[in-house]
Amino acid sequence: MPRLAVLSFAIALQCSQEPAASDGMVWIAGGEAVLGSQNGDRDAPLHRVRVSGFWMDATEVTNAEFARFVAATGHVTDAEKKPTLADVPGADEADLVPGSLVFTPPPDAVDLRQFWRWWSYVPGADWRHPAGPGSSIEGKDDHPVVHVSWRDAVAYATWAGKRLPTEAEWELAARGGLDQKKFVWGDEQKPEGKWLANIWQGTFPKNNALEDGFATTAPVRAFPANGFGLRGMSGNVWEWCSDFYRPDGYGDGKAVMADPTGPKDSFDPAEPGVAKRVQRGGSFLCSDAYCKGYMPGTRMKCSEDTSLCHSGFRCARSAATATKEAR
Repeated sequence: MPRLAVLSFAIALQCSQEPAASDGMVWIAGGEAVLGSQNGDRDAPLHRVRVSGFWMDATEVTNAEFARFVAATGHVTDAEKKPTLADVPGADEADLVPGSLVFTPPPDAVDLRQFWRWWSYVPGADWRHPAGPGSSIEGKDDHPVVHVSWRDAVAYATWAGKRLPTEAEWELAARGGLDQKKFVWGDEQKPEGKWLANIWQGTFPKNNALEDGFATTAPVRAFPANGFGLRGMSGNVWEWCSDFYRPDGYGDGKAVMADPTGPKDSFDPAEPGVAKRVQRGGSFLCSDAYCKGYMPGTRMKCSEDTSLCHSGFRCARSAATATKEAR
């Protein structure tokens, strides 16, 4: 029997072990799979994992859901807090104002290695004002919340009785039962000529052709679900995972990793000394010319206090603690 058929059979068999969740979560059956980049990314070599069954939010956490959390707890996001000199050593006190990073298309062509050319720290940008003062999320209740740091995502998950997914859980879920495919829907980028994810089309970072219909975030259910019934596992917004980031986080790749939770600490050669967490799934800014993060095996990383206009999250829940409680 082909390997994909064996995996699909195992998933179907284990799905019967737990009922469907009633709070917007989907049961992801445990199983063994090969994870990692199909593009040969050095920090994401192919490796085999064995993951126990768990629950996963069917969609990214929305503005409406995050608003309920804030109303219930009074939570203030990192983007809404004034940075300290400890956060930004050497900064001018006058520059220490609440805000977040916002994508700003440059007027001219730029060297794609100079990513700072299209990012701006915008005072007043936060989850309620994704482009800065004057912008709002009115009419976007069903869009993913953005400008949330890893710490904000953990706070929400704790309040909801959930947690952030491990990196292995996230990728296993994103692949939807498909074995070593380039995309979460298969190997063809545009089946029947249709875009199946909210990413960048056109010349990045200046001209977005908007062939998928969206310049920034899309509603969390705008695109078809994968084989497990999960939406938005490719593109739209980067999603936080619980794992620390290290380029060697997958070990030697020889042994089967059982329920891996990532390394015990973080190391990013580009910024030694800055602890970072893994992000997955890509965003509306992913372009084949620059970022292939929308492919299921690709990794990203950010510090725990970083918020951006294309970073969000979804939650997971271990089988042992799964309930039918609504958010």
